[in-house]
Parts: sequence; C-alpha cells; structure tokens
Amino acid sequence: AVVGIPKTIDNDIPYVWRSFGYATAVERARQVIDSAHNEARSHFNGVGLVKLMGRDAGFIAAGATLASQEVNVTLVPEVPFRLRGDGGFVAALLERLEQRRHAVVVVAEGAGTDLVSGAQESGQRVDIGLLMAQEIRAYFRERQVPVDLKYLDPSYYIRGVTANTEDAFLCDQLARNAVHAAMAGKTGIVIGSWYNMMTHVPVTLCTGEKKRLVETSEIWQSV
Repeated sequence: AVVGIPKTIDNDIPYVWRSFGYATAVERARQVIDSAHNEARSHFNGVGLVKLMGRDAGFIAAGATLASQEVNVTLVPEVPFRLRGDGGFVAALLERLEQRRHAVVVVAEGAGTDLVSGAQESGQRVDIGLLMAQEIRAYFRERQVPVDLKYLDPSYYIRGVTANTEDAFLCDQLARNAVHAAMAGKTGIVIGSWYNMMTHVPVTLCTGEKKRLVETSEIWQSV
C-alpha cells in the first residue's frame, strides 16, 4: 500500500485544505515581517523588503501579510506586476514613502518570473528579491531620493524551525490516518483535510495541478 501525506509548507496541494508546515511558516514569517517593519520605521525612507517561500503559489506571503497587518505591498506569483512605468511597483513605493516615510514589502519567491527570466537572459543569476532590491536602489538613486533598504531572506530559518502546536497536531492526524488507510488496504491516495474532516484524495488529483491563489478569493481580497 502506498499512502502519501501533503508535505509542503507552501499549501499548494489541490483538494487539501491545509498542508503541514503552512501555519508554522506563516507564524515565523510574521515575526520576520514585524522585525522588518520596526527596522523600516526607524529610518528616514526606510524600506523592509522580505522574500518568502512560494515558488508557484503565494499562500505564505498572503497569510503572513494578513497576520502581520504591517505590509504595504504584497507580490505573489499569481498576480503579474511591473517594476517601472505607469502603475509600476517602484513608483508606487516612492508615493508611499512620500506619504509615510517607511514601507514594508513582501514578495513570494515565485513572483515576477518574467522579470527574473529576462534578467537571466542577460547572463545574470538573480532571484526576484535581489532583483527588486537592485531596482529600488537604482530608481531612487536616479531621482536623488534617499532610501534605506533592508533585504531579508528568512527562507532557511523558517524551514528549519520546530513545528508549532497547530502543525504538530495536524501531523499527528495525518500520520495516524495514513497508517489506518494502509492497513485497510487503501493505496494510491494522499491523506488530506477538508472542513475539519480527514479525507482520502487520489494521488492523480494531487499531482495533476497545483493549488494557487485566486484573485477573487477571500484571502487575496483581504490582502
């Protein structure tokens, strides 16, 4: 018998309400964001730029944004954006700093894939966080506007922490239900949860696609 469990903190497995590690990741990401906010508001035109996990989906970035309540811009893979030009990110950031003199930006690692691929074509090896940090500094330097930017990439710190109580409890449920399913002769399934019920999801459904943020969903509308 082959029975799987939803092992990803990105929470991007379809037909599974929540994968284990997601709640812990959001909790720790919130702590980093709050630190970035404290640092940013301690400097004139301070900017805290935090890159979080989420190669294909922005659930961690969105969840941490809502948990913190201190984020001014959240960028996720599901919603395209421009760095420059009308409606571009850096222009919006400048407007925010002119109003409040500090800002916090959260970017998921998979956001702006077209921007990263364009930079890589020129021979650079960059990720979206570093690329945005470079663009912010360059944009403000061109306009002779001071900016104090701090870039934080806590990915490995967040991945390596001990599971919080909520995730530890979920892991116990997933493990016990996986063993019971195997002993009952079930195979080719993944143990999931849906509306507080443990479920058996065919592996083909879990691997055929990835769960992604929908722009009309409650979580993204809340962001």
